[in-house]
Amino acid sequence: MLQLYLPVLIFMVMGVVIGIIGPTIGYILGPRRPYPEKNAAYECGFDAFGDTRAPFDVRYYLVALLFIIFDLETAFLVPWAVVFRELGWQGMAIMGVFLALLTVGFIYEWKKGALEWE
Repeated sequence: MLQLYLPVLIFMVMGVVIGIIGPTIGYILGPRRPYPEKNAAYECGFDAFGDTRAPFDVRYYLVALLFIIFDLETAFLVPWAVVFRELGWQGMAIMGVFLALLTVGFIYEWKKGALEWE
């Protein structure tokens, strides 16, 4: 019985070894020539300004929520469409509930102003 797990164990060990060898070789053979500009904080091409612990604007989270809404919709609609005929009316009702929940999230985003760019 344990012989069946030997290929899995070999695969896991090889994965760990290969995962360690690459970065180790890069660390050993990589150049070490630090200079002030290389070690400076980088912020979109500008010099760092302000406190790094400043909270994000709530609009960032609204846009992230909007992305999740459309990403989930796409990820679940495609496989559902493939097996649509086999699911019958029950599958149609479940997808209707799912789309209704996504629509509620989209309306929330719309009312909060996430779709308005300044």
